Amino acid sequence: MSDQISAAHILRSIDKQGKEAALKEIEDLKIEIEDGADFADLAVVNSDCPSGASGGDLGSFGKGAMVPEFEKAAFALKVGEVSGPVETSFGYHLIHRTE
Repeated sequence: MSDQISAAHILRSIDKQGKEAALKEIEDLKIEIEDGADFADLAVVNSDCPSGASGGDLGSFGKGAMVPEFEKAAFALKVGEVSGPVETSFGYHLIHRTE
């Protein structure tokens, strides 16, 4: 396993709409992606993270750079895979491993 990976994400903040609504929205976005929607396009429109403006791109990062839940999920993905909902203190994420 590499020490560095690259990933993008979509964040739905629990602060903005509450836990249940954020989870429902992230699950709906996952379905759209599975149905062929472009991850980056969805990130631009739906992500509550500033990275959404660049398609959710987080660039490359190593272990210890992200919160533990996010890191564990991101490093477990194969290149090209998109995670299911990942809960962190920020809200719910979909993570797309790009490298």
